[in-house]
Amino acid sequence: MKKPAYILGIESSCDDTSASVICDAKVLSNVVANQEVHSKYGGVVPELASRAHQQNIVPVVQQAIEKANITKEKLSAIAFTRGPGLMGSLLVGTSFAKSLALGLEIPLINVNHMQAHILAHFINDNENKTPPFPFICLTISGGHTQIVKISNYFEMKILGETIDDAVGEAFDKSAKILGLPYPGGPLIDKHAQLGNPKAFPFTKPKVGDLDFSFSGLKTGILYFIQKQQRINPNFIEENLDDICASIQYTIVEILMEKLKNAVKKTGIKHIAIAGGVSANSEIRKRLQLAEKHFGWTTYIPKLEYTTDNAAMIAITGYLKYLNKDYSDVSVTAKARLKVTE
Repeated sequence: MKKPAYILGIESSCDDTSASVICDAKVLSNVVANQEVHSKYGGVVPELASRAHQQNIVPVVQQAIEKANITKEKLSAIAFTRGPGLMGSLLVGTSFAKSLALGLEIPLINVNHMQAHILAHFINDNENKTPPFPFICLTISGGHTQIVKISNYFEMKILGETIDDAVGEAFDKSAKILGLPYPGGPLIDKHAQLGNPKAFPFTKPKVGDLDFSFSGLKTGILYFIQKQQRINPNFIEENLDDICASIQYTIVEILMEKLKNAVKKTGIKHIAIAGGVSANSEIRKRLQLAEKHFGWTTYIPKLEYTTDNAAMIAITGYLKYLNKDYSDVSVTAKARLKVTE
């Protein structure tokens, strides 16, 4: 009988410090320390983020190991986020993972954060179905908007991506225009559920079949709000739910249109979503409807595996561990890293 593999995953790419222990593909613990410090600045402050990671990393890893009900001596390997992300934040996780792997004399495994978002679908939680190869994944987060074809765990091809802002930025910047606090995406979602999505039509940017552009939409929203406020200074307060519903409807329409194009081009009807913005209720609803309307099979991850978390790093580490795809201790963090690297 094969020995179970215990993988410790460490995630520190942005503003959340997270550690997770998985046994084979099952999550035993997934601890996340959020950083409240950024909300008053309206965005993540890199210097403050890396300092908070330094404070959080030891207690978070300790808690993850304790919650998993094992000792650190039982660990088979340590997986960590190499990139993409904020350089200072990545360095904290990278240095800690290297030191711990050296101290325990176990393999070190570097993980691409964007691949991990996609491979979170392979966490065995007895609830969610896992997609068969090949499948298409819409990866949507604060920094990325991509349509990726997944032929194998580590064989990925970008079919289309954003040429400017990512979808998460489109939500957050629209929220800022409306005077909503950071992070604004979840607040737009909340208000949108009470509003009329067809109240205010916004123009969709014209780019290639599979590529995205959100900066023009954001500018269009800004000009629209400024114009309405000249007529009625209370326009936002009086119409907040409808404005949020209309913004969300337009963004989700753009995403769905591109997915339809990707299905047409590839003939692949297994569609997954990944990344922080895949927590959005409208995207989830529309994907479920697509199963009925277009005959797709859709794969929607559990909410706790959509935002930055270490369980997705651990599952990717586990899949690499099976291939003996280990890292040398000289491996360095990389702020920019494509999903295919």
